Amino acid sequence: MSLHCPETSETSGFVNAALLATMKPGALLVNTARGGLVCEVSLGAALRSGTLGGAAVDVVRQEPMAADCPLLGAPNCLITPHIAWASEPARRRLLATSVDNLRQFIAGHPVNVVSG
Repeated sequence: MSLHCPETSETSGFVNAALLATMKPGALLVNTARGGLVCEVSLGAALRSGTLGGAAVDVVRQEPMAADCPLLGAPNCLITPHIAWASEPARRRLLATSVDNLRQFIAGHPVNVVSG
């Protein structure tokens, strides 16, 4: 299961013990969306019991991650520091846009101006 949705009142914590129990044994969970979508206690328990084959999370409910996060030390759990968006091509585009914006500003032609 790969999560790609916003966290709303309807989706907060929707990946819980009940949902994880419906997944096939050995299934994988990937969350690059929002940490609050997942009940970390339930996910940690599913990983520790072997119900779930593994998880890869780029986001957690509390960032920076709390020392007592249930995912820390869970088997087959890969945790990255909220950098899923930061592929090399994405970082290159960000840098090029920033440099271009600065050049335009210095030339007296600012872009992406926010006023209000």
